Amino acid sequence: MTQNIAILGASGYTGAELVRLIATHPAMRIRALSGDRKAGMAMGEVFPHLGHLDLPALTRIEDIDFSHIDLAFCALPHATSQAVIDALPRDLKVVDLSADFRLRDPAEYEKWYGKPHAAVELQKEAVYGLTEFYRDDIRAARLCAGTGCNAATGQYAVRPLIGAGVIDLDHIILDLKNGVSGAGRSLKENLLHAELSGGTHPYSAGGTHRHLGEFDQEFSKVAGRPVRVVFTPHLAPFNRGILATVYVRGDAQAVHQALQARYALEPFLDVLPFGQLPSTRSVAGSNFVKLGVVGDRVPGVATVVCALDNLCKGSSGQAIQNANLMLGIEETAGLMLAPVFP
Repeated sequence: MTQNIAILGASGYTGAELVRLIATHPAMRIRALSGDRKAGMAMGEVFPHLGHLDLPALTRIEDIDFSHIDLAFCALPHATSQAVIDALPRDLKVVDLSADFRLRDPAEYEKWYGKPHAAVELQKEAVYGLTEFYRDDIRAARLCAGTGCNAATGQYAVRPLIGAGVIDLDHIILDLKNGVSGAGRSLKENLLHAELSGGTHPYSAGGTHRHLGEFDQEFSKVAGRPVRVVFTPHLAPFNRGILATVYVRGDAQAVHQALQARYALEPFLDVLPFGQLPSTRSVAGSNFVKLGVVGDRVPGVATVVCALDNLCKGSSGQAIQNANLMLGIEETAGLMLAPVFP
């Protein structure tokens, strides 16, 4: 049976990625698209690469008739989704791509995002959307909170190692390189071509990045004790993708075996042979994740590298994977597209 879909915030990068993927989905049909500042425009006007698709025009959220919608993707900016989702029908399934429902503790949300949560009851209901680790909960959920793209990349590399007990929990260092699309589509001076091209720079260093809230929450839950990682992201001059280089204390072979064991049956997670490392180019435009492990010349130190596409597996692809589960559709439906190369 075909499921009717609404995409709220379709004029942003993650909204456009949702449209691209759902366009060939065997069991979903887009019935409504919102983009308040571009209401009345066709998606092909906003995103010419989608101009060949038969899509509804962009409209305002309040003009959508949700009585015929089975699931809504909410691809709105952080701190916007709370009020919007709170006003939606309570029987409507929702996958939120913002940060608004990722943190279970309202105090932690206020700590990292600088304001009280405006929909605490909904926050209690939300299920964290790291699919491979919350699959059963997501399947039964009405509201699924998509992860941060950085948070997903780091967790794929580290979470199984904590669970298997093969690393020192007090010595975890995450160094992430992010494609510029992760900063969103709004105009920002530091994202101008002349400001960004030809260089790479760190940001939110020193333990200030908001995705640390997710690392703290999820790693500590797995470990059964507080786990605090060192994390520095870098903005790099490529359009899409995240490459995480993670340094841990533990036997490199045991680290590799733990990742292999955890992901052996996962359709989108690929652990390379020991000593091989992935690149963002090998996952671009896809829902796949590639991981590699090498040992270090320093005994007892292992390097784990994880690559994923921030707009797909880090956001919109993950959202569709979760929606598939919520709607009783085959989990991989619409997501087996091969990466784009070169």
